[in-house]
Amino acid sequence: MINEKKDILWRVYLVYLGMFLFGIAIIVKMVYIQVKEGPQLAEKAQKQEIRLFSLKADRGNILSANGELLATSVPVFELRMDVGSPYISDNTFYSNVDSLAVSLHNLFGKHSTRFYKRLLVKARKKGNRFLLLKRRVSYEQLKRIRQFPILRKGKIRGGLITFQQTKRKLPFGMLAARTIGYEIKSQNLKVGIEGAYNSILTGVDGKQLRRRLNHNAWIPIHSKNEKEPHNGEDIVTTIDVNLQDVAENALRKQLIKHKARMGCAVLMQVQTGDIKAIANLSYNPSNGEYDEVYNMAVGKKYEPGSTFKLASIIAVLEDHKVKLSDTISVGKGYAVYYGRTLRDVHAMGDGRITVREAFEHSSNVGISKIIYNSYKKNPAKFIKRLYQMSLNKPLGIKIPGEARPYIKSPEDKKYWYLTSLPWMSVGYELELTPLQILTFYNAVANNGVEVKPRFVKEITEGGTVVKKFPVRVRNSQIASSEVIKKVRSLLEGVVLRGTAQNLKNKHFTIAGKTGTAKISENGKYINAYNATFVGYFPADNPKYSCIVVINRPKNGYYGSAAAAPVFKEIADKVYATSLAFEKTYSDTSSKEKSLPAIYHPAWYPDLKTIYSYLQVNQQNYLANESWAVVLPDKKNNRVVFKPVDFKPKVIPNLKGMKAIDAVYILGKMGLKADLKGIGIVYSQSLKPGAYYKKGQLVQLRLTKIN
Repeated sequence: MINEKKDILWRVYLVYLGMFLFGIAIIVKMVYIQVKEGPQLAEKAQKQEIRLFSLKADRGNILSANGELLATSVPVFELRMDVGSPYISDNTFYSNVDSLAVSLHNLFGKHSTRFYKRLLVKARKKGNRFLLLKRRVSYEQLKRIRQFPILRKGKIRGGLITFQQTKRKLPFGMLAARTIGYEIKSQNLKVGIEGAYNSILTGVDGKQLRRRLNHNAWIPIHSKNEKEPHNGEDIVTTIDVNLQDVAENALRKQLIKHKARMGCAVLMQVQTGDIKAIANLSYNPSNGEYDEVYNMAVGKKYEPGSTFKLASIIAVLEDHKVKLSDTISVGKGYAVYYGRTLRDVHAMGDGRITVREAFEHSSNVGISKIIYNSYKKNPAKFIKRLYQMSLNKPLGIKIPGEARPYIKSPEDKKYWYLTSLPWMSVGYELELTPLQILTFYNAVANNGVEVKPRFVKEITEGGTVVKKFPVRVRNSQIASSEVIKKVRSLLEGVVLRGTAQNLKNKHFTIAGKTGTAKISENGKYINAYNATFVGYFPADNPKYSCIVVINRPKNGYYGSAAAAPVFKEIADKVYATSLAFEKTYSDTSSKEKSLPAIYHPAWYPDLKTIYSYLQVNQQNYLANESWAVVLPDKKNNRVVFKPVDFKPKVIPNLKGMKAIDAVYILGKMGLKADLKGIGIVYSQSLKPGAYYKKGQLVQLRLTKIN
């Protein structure tokens, strides 16, 4: 009995000892955790509950020369739903899921009501707390979503989850889109002005410390590490939206007419080098349209053909090799150099012409003989002259992608041939971009001073100028004043007597040069051409220079037929709206002047500028921000401006209006426009006087302007 009792006590003591040792172990572990692991665990817990968030800086805007938005950032949202939220009861969910599915279908339209219901119910059963409904939701759409069944209850009780992002938007659509630039996400690359000034536009992101409120909500807390974002600065370009619109429409019209592959048109201010318009259009076989996808003016170099004859003539005049009155034999319109034949389009006169006539009528034979006879013993001297005109150097513009010009020299033994000198003299066996050619012609218009093309005037922040970009002189004198004066008379003669007589008009003079160059593929010239016209206006007091290049035109491939009409349309628009030109109208009495009327609504400030410049008597009492028509008042020998009031919720008559004006009016009324064709409006899908609802689509059919 005693032994049995001792045995029980021994076991009890053993249990107590075990419990004591276990307690000691717990205490030791607690002390170890508190002293050794405590700081690390506390830091880990804090990281889970407190996080440093990045505050995205707003990207700066890109503006036109007049302050209109060319590119801006607008908020877009990723829409998700906490379908499995315990705060949404089954009764609330299942009694409203049909209505929510209908609302989502009506707003987005991509999927059926049945699809959305199935998606929501399945997510509910799985307890999905983060269901994706739609990416890239606009702010206007989000405002409607906040009124949808269930979601209208908000974040906690309605399960509404949104993440704000930004999307780059071009308010004028594809107008100058390739020059303004965009992001190629697959290559992590930004092009155009967006890429050139990316660091300025991007700004500096901020930082903010936040504490977790629940599984998907964080609240900011005060911290010394907090940093406000510094938004990107704005870029003010040199582009004029109205002139850009004219350039693109005129170019597109010619590309369609001639079934060309691509084309470009660039308008430059002579003294400053400011690019007022730059249009680049390429044929897109997938949709049959001409789109802005490639900056041909900056990035594509080509053999310029006859437009290069200006450089050849400058060189030979500068070296006093010939006079403009000297004559040269062109025979029957062809010349043979080392077994290779160079031809003119047709024979000229009796086979002997002056140097002036050779240039104005673009004789390949005449120009090549002049250059060959002058430099055949020392071709390097001719090339040196070209280099002195900076024709072998890139422009060094900040917009990425400029192609480097190619002008070889006799030192390039591998590529210099016995025929290189005559062929180079007429624009072959060398390559330049359209913008490089324009810059050279602009220097001639600017009395020999070559300025660097300027795309950006200044950088602003909050409307305040923080940096200005001055005019940069690239070459202080490409040739002597005497030679510049002579070649300017030649360029004017091209229009007055030569290959571009279709550009003559009674209001102002144009000077320039046509170019029609065969295209080379795989070392051989094919039956395809680049048609070019480059020049400036007014010829006697140049204000603007312009180049137009049409690639592979099919219906008339000469520069005068394919490219010159685009130049003319741009020049006419600039002349009609620019007050920089001197008055060239004769001082006829007001009774002799016609009274041009405009019966479709037009923007009053534009009308006022045009009619004031034309010195037409007028009666008007309109405010600047209004639309008007112009009616003739022959009795009082004047025109009368009458305001146009657009009735609310009623479709106006848009027939006869420019596309840009019609789209603007529809946009102000909350309507969407779908354009078909180019030019002015000749029909609209919603009839004038009909009532409409905001968000409706109006199809506008356009016709060419004659």
